[in-house]
Amino acid sequence: MKIKKTVRGFSFYAFNDTNNKKCSIQKSSIADEDLIWLGVNDADPKIMTSQTPQGGTGWIPFSIPKEVSLTTRMHLNQKQVSELLPILQKFVDTGEVI
Repeated sequence: MKIKKTVRGFSFYAFNDTNNKKCSIQKSSIADEDLIWLGVNDADPKIMTSQTPQGGTGWIPFSIPKEVSLTTRMHLNQKQVSELLPILQKFVDTGEVI
């Protein structure tokens, strides 16, 4: 993970997931509650096509209108994070979540 800064000067951790998608975790700038943002940075929408330019079938980029917003990151409070921690720790220890 690398520490970076947003254009507004907020620090965040940047990393890639196992699909090589750019992700981040950062403190939210909301003023009245301690929250973090966590997740992938870009929804990277795709559509299944029956004919790719290479001649096969597969997922290709799908253009979303600028007026459409896609949510990709969770906005979590401290209680939500504390409830996730034991599950994440179990996964670290055992490779399982339940």
